Amino acid sequence: MEPILLNQPKSLPKPGQWISAAVVAVLVAMLANSLITNPNFNWPLVWQWLFSRTIMLGVAYTIMLTIGSMVIGTILAVTMAIMRQSPNPILRGVSWFFIWFFRGTPIYTQLIFWSLLPVLYPQLSLGIPFGPEFVQFETKTYFTPMLMALVGLGLNEGAYLAEIIRAGLNSVDKGQWEAATALGMNRSIILRRIILPQTMRVIIPPLGNETISMLKTTSLVSAIPITLELTWAAKDKGQFLFAPVPLLIDAAIWYLVITSILMVGQMYLERYFGRGFGAESNAKTVSRWGVSKRQQAILDAHTTNDDPFIDVTP
Repeated sequence: MEPILLNQPKSLPKPGQWISAAVVAVLVAMLANSLITNPNFNWPLVWQWLFSRTIMLGVAYTIMLTIGSMVIGTILAVTMAIMRQSPNPILRGVSWFFIWFFRGTPIYTQLIFWSLLPVLYPQLSLGIPFGPEFVQFETKTYFTPMLMALVGLGLNEGAYLAEIIRAGLNSVDKGQWEAATALGMNRSIILRRIILPQTMRVIIPPLGNETISMLKTTSLVSAIPITLELTWAAKDKGQFLFAPVPLLIDAAIWYLVITSILMVGQMYLERYFGRGFGAESNAKTVSRWGVSKRQQAILDAHTTNDDPFIDVTP
């Protein structure tokens, strides 16, 4: 009997891939050469000012604006998304108007109006409408430029995040609402314990994208104006040194660093809230016996028969 000879197929040559790779490599090398050899970039000045007090203070203010705006926006977004789901028509109408207004006007225009708040309302008061006023204070005393920037960015971001969170709420099957209601849970408990944890898997990717976008949107607070934000600080110092390009490169480097950190954090959050979804197809969740680790844990607990047909096998 002649031995069986296994075929050893060889891949066909693909010159198109090699040509395209060579073209891309040449273009990348040309770009790198232009960045390194062009004296107008002034790389020594870039490294000199990369960790300077001006730039680092701008980084700190940018991070504070990003975090504060996203916290305000997320709280508003969850509130507005739940109001959109409410059976109360007044709550639905208020939520719809909020989203319509802040999504329909440019963020730069909104920030300009917030900067003019002390002019429009020199004094603010709390009391009964068309009645007595209980508390009255000067607007410019409490509404500082930093607070105006946080409120302006947060309100605008809340309108966009509200639609993202509403989509996440709608992604949960309505049968879970009905089952939880049948168990006697009220609406707030259902949202907090059942619906919102499941929506995180859906809203984390766009939420991370909005956070990265907010990091760069903070450069628009110059409309208020805030002069300590990273882009403004880099531009101002660059004009003072008559070298705007190196300082703007410093700002771009720090934006890239912060964005990279946010992307890594988003990846871990997606992995954490994605547990239990599609785990069977993940190679890391497969045990050495060829079944998922979850199924292997069930078998090891001996809560089921090793052979599911043992009770019916003659």
